[in-house]
Amino acid sequence: MASNSHEEHAPLLTGHAPGVDPSRSQDDSPKISIRLACRVAAAMFSFATLGLFQSSIGALLPLISKHYNLSDLHVSLIFVVGPFGYIIAAQTSSLIHNQFGQFGIAFFGPVLQIIAAGLLSLQPHFGLVLVAYAVLGLGTGLLDGSWSGDCSGFGYFDGNEWKSQATLSIVDAFALCTAFWNETAYAYRQAHQSEDADNKTHTRAMLKLPATWWCAAYFLADVGVETAISGWVVSFMLRSRAATPYLAGLSSSGFWAGMAVGRLVLGPLTDRIGVRKATALYFSMAICVETLFAVLPFPVVSVVLMMVLGFLMGPLFPSGVIVLTQLLPKNLHVAAVSFVASLGQVGGAMLPFGIGAVVEGLGIGVFRFAILVQSVLAMLLWAAFAKLRPAAATFERTLAHED
Repeated sequence: MASNSHEEHAPLLTGHAPGVDPSRSQDDSPKISIRLACRVAAAMFSFATLGLFQSSIGALLPLISKHYNLSDLHVSLIFVVGPFGYIIAAQTSSLIHNQFGQFGIAFFGPVLQIIAAGLLSLQPHFGLVLVAYAVLGLGTGLLDGSWSGDCSGFGYFDGNEWKSQATLSIVDAFALCTAFWNETAYAYRQAHQSEDADNKTHTRAMLKLPATWWCAAYFLADVGVETAISGWVVSFMLRSRAATPYLAGLSSSGFWAGMAVGRLVLGPLTDRIGVRKATALYFSMAICVETLFAVLPFPVVSVVLMMVLGFLMGPLFPSGVIVLTQLLPKNLHVAAVSFVASLGQVGGAMLPFGIGAVVEGLGIGVFRFAILVQSVLAMLLWAAFAKLRPAAATFERTLAHED
């Protein structure tokens, strides 16, 4: 789905790692390729671990609520603290890169995950559970933001789920630290020393461009829908659709699996018909699926619809990134994507928490209508965002004014 005319430098995926001299002899290329393959493999394992943590929240939400005897409003605070940690990570990632290089991210991210999973496995007071989720969000934000440039089991909530995830995080930490051992602070500063002087000016200019704010609004709605679905669909299936624990868990894992498959399979189609038209088509079909989900009360049908919905929603976030990079100058891509993704996490906190507050008074049945309305809003924001055209000239004028 990437645009060939708008390639972005990504140290993780390019042939030359930061601090590596491109003029080295051909004899060094196999060694460089092996290091690159190790970094990519470690990052992919890290993403798999992130997905496990993210998808586990909705599956474990009913168990957490029952174990701590919480109302829907109180348990939905989990959705608020996670993105809060993610936003802090977005603000501290650059500092960690400058002080420790990519190795710092590879070390601190998994360590924070280990701390969070270890704390959660102890079944502490719910206040400490919220602290643990904030720490988890911090670790997730560091890893997700840097490497970018299913847990649905049911049973007695005894903490074993988090012990398994803590073990995976330890493996993740070892793999990442080994793969990024040479990506030191010196290597990072050498690769980015020419960028530091212009960063503040470019950031101010970026915030004055309409594309940045339209994309941020779109991500606010889109990420909110995704998080609300994954966070509340299990509770909805159990309490409103009278589904078995197995089917309820399958609705969440099926949604995430559908998103993964959709991002892989729909890429060629998106390239063929264009990212703007394709995304509008996916939105229209997703809203139809959500309408069927709202009116058809059958548990098995609901699970299938969740899988299809995930498949259709898979490309929606990457499509926003692609259009944003097409609209902004190349030197703003990393900063802009980080900024709008952080605001997207705000949506990931607001809508699920809002649903929890409404469910407290009106019942869990309101969930299906809330995600439908939010999806329509996200589609309207996409329509406005997709109509924008590249604003290189506008950026140059803004930059000149800043200077």
